[in-house]
Amino acid sequence: MGHYEHWQEDLAVAGDLGVRALRWGVPWYRVEPEHRRFDWSWMDRVIPYIVEELGITPIIDLMHYGCPFWLRREFVNPRYPRYVAEYAAAFARRYKHLVRWYTPLNEPLVNALLCGQRGAWPPYLHGDKNYLRILVQLARGIVNTVNALRDIDPSAIMVHVEATGLTRAMRQDLEALAVEETRRGYLCFDLITGRVTPDHHLFAWLLREGIALDDLAALWTSPIDLDIMGMNFYPQWSQQGIDLHKKNGRITFSNWEDLAGEGFAMLIRDYYARYRTPVIISETSAHGSDAVREKWLESSVATIKRLRSEGIPVIGYTWFPLYTMIDWRYRWEKGPLRDYYLNLGLYRLDDCTDDGASRWQATPLVGLMRHYIGHSEEAVGPLTMEGELEFA
Repeated sequence: MGHYEHWQEDLAVAGDLGVRALRWGVPWYRVEPEHRRFDWSWMDRVIPYIVEELGITPIIDLMHYGCPFWLRREFVNPRYPRYVAEYAAAFARRYKHLVRWYTPLNEPLVNALLCGQRGAWPPYLHGDKNYLRILVQLARGIVNTVNALRDIDPSAIMVHVEATGLTRAMRQDLEALAVEETRRGYLCFDLITGRVTPDHHLFAWLLREGIALDDLAALWTSPIDLDIMGMNFYPQWSQQGIDLHKKNGRITFSNWEDLAGEGFAMLIRDYYARYRTPVIISETSAHGSDAVREKWLESSVATIKRLRSEGIPVIGYTWFPLYTMIDWRYRWEKGPLRDYYLNLGLYRLDDCTDDGASRWQATPLVGLMRHYIGHSEEAVGPLTMEGELEFA
């Protein structure tokens, strides 16, 4: 979307909206174009602008998909867990006076799925064996990254972000399968927090698929705590139903749309019960008309208010993306760029702007979001918890 060229304008829009904190990803390949040769020239302009000019607390995504080209075989490179932590440490040493909040890696399950099981992203592997192989590598990288950041700044706060999802059985005899599918969604959080021991419900599956016992033992003997869980949830894509095909009897999966927020609330309660850790909704939005998207903004914020009244510490909410984005189909198809605009954001790209005009058009959701930000206690209600984390 041209963010590298238009970053100041893009970020100024975020400041005008009134947000207190912003998830923002560092392009690893750009800051470390060669192994251990860092180029901070762009970051030295952007990070101070976010913090000092706009007064926004950045939650830095250190890994939001993709490795530098010099890291051959990407996530399955045996040195990946060490190299990603070295990069994270280099960033923290340079910007620790400006940055305190980090996401070590965005959506481990999506990375493992598309890189290791479906062969859609590098290193283009397939099957459960490679899915788990990559997921364990990612878990090791997350643990190393957190330890490296804490060595430099013991006060750093980690927002561990996962693509959370809910699976429902469309018939009673498939309930066990739905439960197992949902449990698989916990796997990376369970790995990094030392829960995947021999009595874990997925332990045998990992061993059968070739994960070394020593690799699992290294994780359960040196766990990290979850400071904050970041939960990514989309009402049209994060829930699936399991059923049997009417003709051939095979198991089928289909998206389950829920704009009322019932599954959203269920999932947050479930994750909080499991990990007892504060929650940030680190991504959510809806696809469709502005009316459909506004309905989800209203119902999701109302759900957060209800959960906070129950004592569940949801301490942040992120509408993602802020702007028009490019659909992932662009990677494989050959149409013009405009055909792949995905208008999930609060602002819509205006390709017809005159020189000097903003390239972003506010959607009707902007006014509602600005109201929520300006009247946050009214929007989501109070929450009292010991040691509550604040954006400051």
